[in-house]
Amino acid sequence: MNPIELAQLLVLAALWGGSFLFIRVGVSDFGVAPLMALRVGIGALFLLLVLFSRRPAREAIGTLRERAWPLFVVGILNSAAPFCLFAWAELTLSAGVTSVINATTPLWGAVVAYLWLKDRLSGARVLGLAIGFAGVLALVGDQIVTHAGDGASSFTTALAAAAALGATLLYGIAASYTKRHLTGVDPLTVAAGTMTAATIVLVPFAVATWPSTSVSLHAWGAVLALGIACTGVAYLLFFRLIAAIGPARTITVTFVIPVFGILWGALFLSERVSTGMVGACATILVGTALATGFVKRLPGLGARRSEARAER
Repeated sequence: MNPIELAQLLVLAALWGGSFLFIRVGVSDFGVAPLMALRVGIGALFLLLVLFSRRPAREAIGTLRERAWPLFVVGILNSAAPFCLFAWAELTLSAGVTSVINATTPLWGAVVAYLWLKDRLSGARVLGLAIGFAGVLALVGDQIVTHAGDGASSFTTALAAAAALGATLLYGIAASYTKRHLTGVDPLTVAAGTMTAATIVLVPFAVATWPSTSVSLHAWGAVLALGIACTGVAYLLFFRLIAAIGPARTITVTFVIPVFGILWGALFLSERVSTGMVGACATILVGTALATGFVKRLPGLGARRSEARAER
């Protein structure tokens, strides 16, 4: 990975980490469905314009029609539903905390792939799953204590965390579904098609729950940033990195997103960052690194195994 590609990876992490900040800013004014409908609608328009500029219109439309059903399913699983769950969670949780929970996506992806696609799980990956989910429990416990001081009930905080975890579970299901039904389809087509499908799904809910009071300029700015930067531009950058350095290296963005999520929340929203939150974040990332195979084994564990083999 050269310096330019590394810089692009960091920009992508900053954009996706920033999405949690913008959701936090916009959701109280817009509400869940209107905010997310605007996000995916703006993102869909941006991606469709890019798609039609790079592919003949007849070819692009033909692929979208041919794969309409799986694109629609992935649009719900990977965008419409999880985006709304995260937005609802951020009515209670901070942007930093939800960005950390988002890092559990590869953990769910590994579990779903094992149960559905029969992908093999090594001992190190199983250990990673256990460590990662232990980190989630630690994070939820830390947030219950934190929000108790703000007057929020333990149940409300736990429910918000469960909603965010439900979003990452849906991401994991979407990954396996995409592998099963959309392998071979151009990633830009998948992104544009799924964002369009998510828009179609969310528009009726957005119309029904559109805010009756005026929306602040800050909230409008947040939704524009979500749609253009954190969705349209971020997806294009994501696909460019996959083509340049491969999916295995690109997925390392998962480990950097929480850093930016916590940083932006602390800088712009004055969110508190507790020691317990940082420790839970580190635990989740270690578990994710093991569960995804990015790290094959814990250093100490590997050394002990080597010594054991030498003694034999």
